[in-house]
Amino acid sequence: MTMLQILPVLAYATAIAVVWMIATEKTASPTVRWAFPAILAALFLVFSLLTVAQDGLLQFWTNHTTNLAGNQVWFDLVMGIVIGFYLIAPRARAVGMPLLPWGIAVTTTACIALLPMLARLIWLEQRSKG
Repeated sequence: MTMLQILPVLAYATAIAVVWMIATEKTASPTVRWAFPAILAALFLVFSLLTVAQDGLLQFWTNHTTNLAGNQVWFDLVMGIVIGFYLIAPRARAVGMPLLPWGIAVTTTACIALLPMLARLIWLEQRSKG
């Protein structure tokens, strides 16, 4: 298998593990709760910047507009970020996070901004609890 085939498998395996932990109510330390999405956000940003440097910014659009499978992935991404933002918004408002700047960031960069938004939200919630 090539690296381009291994990385999606690793990402999916990680997603399964995280969803499993959430679904079975495994608890993590307060630091891990906000640090995990923050670290993941940093890694994803670096990966995204490397991707843009290698393939160019327009390649993202090309990938999503070449065929129906690309469109399906685009629709899935758009729905996923809207669902994530919708679910995060009430909690973010409750701790005083300004939603418009985060909304602009999420709609322009998807999970590159949604992950740090989640990390910030969790950090602010923990801070407000004392």
